[in-house]
Amino acid sequence: MKNTVNPWLAKSAALLITLVLLLSGCSQTPAPTEPEDGPDATNATETKTPEAKKDISVTVYDRGSVPAAEGTIEDNRWTKWINEQGPANVKFVAVPRFESQQKLNVLFASSSAPDLIFEYAPHIKNPLIDQGLLMPLDDMIEEHSTTYKQMLQQYPALKKVGTKADGKMYEFARLAEVYPIHALLIREDWLKKLDLQIPQTTEELYQVAKAFAENDPDGNGEKDTYGIAISFQSGQVVDQIFQATRWVVKDGTVTRNWDNFTAVTDFKKRLFDEGIIDKDFLNDKNGAKAKQDFVNGKVGIYPLQINWVSFAQNELTSLKKNVPDAVVTPIPYPKSPAGQFNPAFSNPVQATAVVNASTKNPDAVMKYIDFLVKPETANTLRNGIEGEHWKAGASGCPEPVSMDKRKEEVAWNGDFQMMSSTILDTKCGKLETGFNLSDPVQKEGFDMYKKAMELYTDPSKPYVEITHPEHMPQLPKDIEAISAPMVKPIDDMFIKGILGGKGYTAEQATKDAKDTWDKGNGKAIEDWFKQWYEKDSNNAFLAKDIYEVMEQQQSQK
Repeated sequence: MKNTVNPWLAKSAALLITLVLLLSGCSQTPAPTEPEDGPDATNATETKTPEAKKDISVTVYDRGSVPAAEGTIEDNRWTKWINEQGPANVKFVAVPRFESQQKLNVLFASSSAPDLIFEYAPHIKNPLIDQGLLMPLDDMIEEHSTTYKQMLQQYPALKKVGTKADGKMYEFARLAEVYPIHALLIREDWLKKLDLQIPQTTEELYQVAKAFAENDPDGNGEKDTYGIAISFQSGQVVDQIFQATRWVVKDGTVTRNWDNFTAVTDFKKRLFDEGIIDKDFLNDKNGAKAKQDFVNGKVGIYPLQINWVSFAQNELTSLKKNVPDAVVTPIPYPKSPAGQFNPAFSNPVQATAVVNASTKNPDAVMKYIDFLVKPETANTLRNGIEGEHWKAGASGCPEPVSMDKRKEEVAWNGDFQMMSSTILDTKCGKLETGFNLSDPVQKEGFDMYKKAMELYTDPSKPYVEITHPEHMPQLPKDIEAISAPMVKPIDDMFIKGILGGKGYTAEQATKDAKDTWDKGNGKAIEDWFKQWYEKDSNNAFLAKDIYEVMEQQQSQK
């Protein structure tokens, strides 16, 4: 075995050392402002006046999650802490989390958009770039940054993700741990009770789901269990098992995907026709009914988008209270007609912030970004104040002094952390440190997570998407105008393929969808994607880049 230093670990260590050297004066206690002017500094008659903080305005998502006792998302203990410890006077502007596009459009139309805008969605940010409403960051970083500039040198993927087609950088990004955010969970105790094996193929998945629905796995003598959930995000995970994604790379080019939609629609139709699923799944718009059925012990296979720590603290805890003997385990995506895939991962390099082209104080905005990416800032926002909210645990990592206090005063502040690269804290910044292993149920959840990491981050299996959705290219306006009107009609055809009975098959749904696509000039969209992949795929952040980051992180172990 070669005795080499892992590049990701070396980079992480180098960056942390650099940040400490650059920013050693920044802590809970402000650094002294008087200079040391030689050996007789104590007799200096002049003092250096601290640089006055400049005013900037910054968006923050409003999720309605701030406890009443803590104030509002614009005015609370963390906005005060940021203004006390940070380099600028920050006015926070609330943006409703799921109405951010409408809110930002209004703010820009009225020339009142904030200086710094935190936003995840590319389809919101890219049009603002196209309209010239956002500022290129290259000069601002070069002239005013220290910490973020160093990060760009250490991790070039940050620049790759933030750079657009004109070659200029428009977005600040953060580094994140790669872990599966979709999973296929199964009731292992039901498998054992019915003498079934973990399904290896989608046909076996159907057979197991059928047995769970029909053979009384909970032993109450009633036919009141569902084999599998397919509402909302559960249905999206089933789509992924079949790689029913709109675009796939085939024979070296991007192709509109149809055959896989036929296969997954036929699969779901069988589940629906035979009463294996909740027949009212379409009305479960946010998946709340499926979640409730799962925690009540009535769902055998639960595909879901998952936050692993939250799942252990909430869904798994509720299930174990309702059904103490329940045993849940993640299983690999079964092999489908399209192949066998890894699920979707967290975004390892996530663009989260852009700057208003009209900002009056770009230097102050840059200093604020530098403040946010500091490890000290990230750790405080994540864990709270040492002694007040956390203490060092047996591992040396922060542990909450009180879970109730953490929930009331810290847990809701995640949207102030959109520049935090917690993965750079290789000891305490990983997701697994969020589990309370002294709690038996959370220990169970931790074991599930570790197993999922082994099952779902297998580099020999292809990633299910071309890339993470946040890195997909933004369609130009003329192509978007062709695409947008066809999305719902085509989706509705596949829904009809599930619900339409024997008179309307999955094959007919696909045929009708393709006819709609052809009549709507879908070829123009296909041609655009082919040209994008041919010309720009080398500069895009694609699945291979996600795998590269994943393997770098895994090699730290």
